Amino acid sequence: MDLFNKQNPKADARPPLAARMRPQTLAEIAGQDHMLGPGKLLRRAIESDRIASLILYGPPGCGKTSLAEVIALVTHRHFEKTSGVLANVAVLRELLQAAFERRRREGVQTILFLDEIHHFNKSQQDILLPYVEDGSIILIGATTHNPFFFVNSPLTSRSQIFELEPLAEDVITALLRRALTDERGLGGMPVDADDDALAHLARVCEGDARRALNSLEIAALTTPPDARGRIHITRAVTEDSIQKKAVVYDRDDDGHYDTISAFIKSVRGSDPHAAVYWLAKMIYAGEDPRFIARRLIILASEDIGNADPRGLLMAVAGLNAVEFVGMPEARIILSHITTYLACAPKSNAAYMAVEKALGDIKEGRVLPVPKALRGASYKGAKRLGHTGYKYAHEYKDHFVDQAYIPTSAVYYEPTSQGYEDTLKQRLAQWDQMRRKAEDRRQTTEGGGQTGEEKTKENVQRPMEKENGKPKVSDGNS
Repeated sequence: MDLFNKQNPKADARPPLAARMRPQTLAEIAGQDHMLGPGKLLRRAIESDRIASLILYGPPGCGKTSLAEVIALVTHRHFEKTSGVLANVAVLRELLQAAFERRRREGVQTILFLDEIHHFNKSQQDILLPYVEDGSIILIGATTHNPFFFVNSPLTSRSQIFELEPLAEDVITALLRRALTDERGLGGMPVDADDDALAHLARVCEGDARRALNSLEIAALTTPPDARGRIHITRAVTEDSIQKKAVVYDRDDDGHYDTISAFIKSVRGSDPHAAVYWLAKMIYAGEDPRFIARRLIILASEDIGNADPRGLLMAVAGLNAVEFVGMPEARIILSHITTYLACAPKSNAAYMAVEKALGDIKEGRVLPVPKALRGASYKGAKRLGHTGYKYAHEYKDHFVDQAYIPTSAVYYEPTSQGYEDTLKQRLAQWDQMRRKAEDRRQTTEGGGQTGEEKTKENVQRPMEKENGKPKVSDGNS
């Protein structure tokens, strides 16, 4: 007789701890206050038994199945449950036809919970549509994939879509404590768990309550009792149970801030090797990948800017890809963006430009808008003096010397790094054109070239004529 023999009295035939601890009431559902809090739409619909078709979307272990089963317990409708992994078209058709007959004969509506709905292809999902439309079933679909990409639009348009969030660490810790005392859980066992042991499970499970609870059960069942007959679960035990070592990375402590600081400084310092190491540490410790992606977006503008304008495009695309793909594959995307930005030319000129301008404004140097730049598209603007704007596209090289701000302050000073060197040369060229224009003005004032001759020289294309006279756009049309 071995451990796996059904005759072995030591074998526990009960369902896993996560299944035993499934909520029985709305009050027992942990987290998701954004949609189940007092007064929220979904909570009101469940409590009043006015459920419409739903699609529940969120990561593993966040409570999609638990919520569906609570609805099954409180509703007065017939409840059926199946899965996109286990059910084929024949099984699905049988359930749907039974629901149709049940409503026709008994007037009882069926709630069909279809877990992993994204595993059905388009034609399989289409089978559901007539039964949803005629009211034979109320569909509750659950998926870890974005329903707008993986569920047919006719179904999404007829369903309310609710996105469940990964459970917060404090919520999972509370679930673990409840499981230690609840008779459905480990309440009948002499188990003591250290606070840091529970905190570690909550931290590294990445918002997945199922993973945390089942790891706690493994720890309890495999740890021998001490001399007092008590099972003592330490942090070291939970590390083995969840098969993940702890790293010094408490999200509210120095480990978190020090690591993200080292990560950003490594990218800024153009060291892709160090940057990837700190990235790996954050991923291993369970950091939110979206937080990392958002920090890379900031860095792409603050530390790279116009030296490589593609950096910001890459970083924003990275965030979108991380949200679409999810972990664990999102780690590859984060590494892709991290190494690209670390190897990109660096410049903080754009960042310094806005900081310098903000500093002037904060110190009271607030300048009026020149009249030529003010709005002139309404009746009476000319009477206010809102005239004189020169439309740059009507001049040679799409450039015209014009005062856009009444100050000579310089804010943006591009470096010679990457593409910013091109911008630097372009600004220098425009400055030279301004100086030449200023020289011509001085010559004109001294009796040289006239303003009309100067204008004709700079005009790139023929001006429109009105009543035989040149008409130059004021740029506000």
